[in-house]
Amino acid sequence: MKVSSVAIRNFRRLENVTIDLEERESIFVGPNNSGKTSATAVFRCFLGGREFKIHDFSVARMADFDAFVAKNEATLLPKISLDLWFNIDPSSIAFGRVFTLLPKLADFKQVGIRLSYEVADTGKLLEHYNAAYPAQENGARGKTLSQYLALDGNLSRHFTVRYFSLDEKLREGVPAETVTSALEPDEGKRLLKHLIRVEFVDAQRNINDDDSSRSNRLSSAFAAYYRNNLEQVGHAADAHSVIDENNRQLSNHYAKQFNPLIKLIKELGVPSINDRELRIISSLSPETALRGSTELLYVDPGRQHELPELYNGLGFKNIIYMAIQVRHFHSQWVKTPDNRPMCLVIFIEEPEVHLHAQVQQTFISNIWQVINQSAEEAGEKLVPQLVVTTHSSHILEAVEFEKVRYFQRCHIAGEKAASGIRNASDVRSLRAFRPDPETVEGGAVVSSTESLAFLKRYLRLTHCDLFFADAAILVEGAVEKLLLPAMIESAAPRLRTTYLTILEVGGAYAHRFDALLNFLHIPYLVITDLDSVVPTGYPSACRADVADARTSNASLKQLCGKTTVAELIAMTSDEKKHAAKDRCVAFQTDILVVDGPNQKVLRPRTLEEAIVYENFGLLRSGALSIGADVSPALDDAYQDVYDRIRSNGFKKTDFAMDILARTEPWTVPEYIAEGLRWLEARLCPPVGGATPTAVAGAV
Repeated sequence: MKVSSVAIRNFRRLENVTIDLEERESIFVGPNNSGKTSATAVFRCFLGGREFKIHDFSVARMADFDAFVAKNEATLLPKISLDLWFNIDPSSIAFGRVFTLLPKLADFKQVGIRLSYEVADTGKLLEHYNAAYPAQENGARGKTLSQYLALDGNLSRHFTVRYFSLDEKLREGVPAETVTSALEPDEGKRLLKHLIRVEFVDAQRNINDDDSSRSNRLSSAFAAYYRNNLEQVGHAADAHSVIDENNRQLSNHYAKQFNPLIKLIKELGVPSINDRELRIISSLSPETALRGSTELLYVDPGRQHELPELYNGLGFKNIIYMAIQVRHFHSQWVKTPDNRPMCLVIFIEEPEVHLHAQVQQTFISNIWQVINQSAEEAGEKLVPQLVVTTHSSHILEAVEFEKVRYFQRCHIAGEKAASGIRNASDVRSLRAFRPDPETVEGGAVVSSTESLAFLKRYLRLTHCDLFFADAAILVEGAVEKLLLPAMIESAAPRLRTTYLTILEVGGAYAHRFDALLNFLHIPYLVITDLDSVVPTGYPSACRADVADARTSNASLKQLCGKTTVAELIAMTSDEKKHAAKDRCVAFQTDILVVDGPNQKVLRPRTLEEAIVYENFGLLRSGALSIGADVSPALDDAYQDVYDRIRSNGFKKTDFAMDILARTEPWTVPEYIAEGLRWLEARLCPPVGGATPTAVAGAV
């Protein structure tokens, strides 16, 4: 049996989300404060023994407590609920253990149970609240109901967990309806224990070498594993007389018992061939062995030199600690003698802490190696489900695209989309993502499967920072990527406080990301080139001011729906923005170039041309160079710049590095500045209550 999906209501940021889980591992990703930790905390509250607090109720529900006091209507009091749906096999021997969850004997593939944290007795709650804070003549009270419930013990005194069996009624043309049937409290608890066990490897592991309450010594982790999972040594009477002999025997015993685990840890790449080996020894007596009187040593086998636990890195300790914890959780589950829970879910939070990139990439496979070895030794083919919350793009690179669950910050239902803090979250399963087929130039069709395969390859071969960003900027190539930090500093400095990912995708592929970014609801800016080509015949490059010139840029044609340069130039600022898709497209526009007494409107084809025309005075003074002389006449200079930048001898990256190395201030091309200002206004709160009006300045 496996958990197929969970539905969370009114818990912190998670007002109303449904998350489908994979049979093996599900990866929770998203920006900071997007609800990933909340999705694990709700399991800890309902299944892990943590008490609910008043602030576990979502922000939108806090006003409901006051509404209940004013109207004395029980239905107004909020509830926190967790729905668990399980895939089951009716032929399984475990079928009878969940029989009471079934609302009817019919053909089914899943069962569900709802855990609801709600008021036990509304009358008593109101009575106790009125006694503690009676209403004054003006209706005021010393504390609101939510403040009263925040006081120690009040929430748990008046709220309780109730249990319901779930059934889905399917009707054609309408969403499935979930039907609940109340369960007796004792029956609900019993069923829940039969169904699921959850364990947690916390993000705040605080692995250290001291004995403070906030630290986890590795030796203590080994000790706990020994006490709970390995064969214990007997204490003969004569063992107490000779401490040294006992310590020798115990050390040999530990070496034998821990050998499979130490061997497994070595296969994880720690210690490496350049590291010392691990050895567990007894340092006192059999009665107190592995109860605070043992030490974990790092041993150089050649020199037999031993170092204490604190003499190794935190990353080394972190991977060992997680391996021990997961192995322990699995062993305890498999060895449960009676009524073993039918599924185990292990939550691992931020495993990347202190781990270098290569270890992060292999983390998931290494953890499964630990679990599989545990299952083989136990002779049971039972494996858990893993839920990993992470900010590591390296971990994401190593997992299948479909296993990612993206947490997106959003506004509370009913709020205006453009106002206030985003206090809620939504969760999107990448298994449900399907891009639309695309018709490319020449009439060929790129299928949905091909587009999806491209996105998977790109994200795996480059990086997956996209899933942790506030917004994305899609650029043509290396020059834009090199210059963007300086451009942001000049044109939209408040973007420095946001988390941006820059995707180098070129003009031919930017539109391929439209469906994915729209699916994830990530705002994005496309910075691309006009890429003008001759009006007829083979699409060879030409100056952007050629009459009836077309664009060869596939992204501009797809995203803007235009095929000629004139149509693109005629687009207004508003037409380049797509509010529904949270997108802005930026490309070269006409530039008025002033050259002494002469001036002329020039139309750049590429970023490099735009930079030259925006900074033509620097070009004339020699502060900016394109590696070739430019004619004194402005008309001829236009052609010279175009020819030089189009030539094979022009090195775009060198041009960008030369700009960054110069001390003279330079102006950001207006089309890029305009796009950055749009993104700044989209991500940053208005200054002084007004929309930012920053203009492109000097870098």
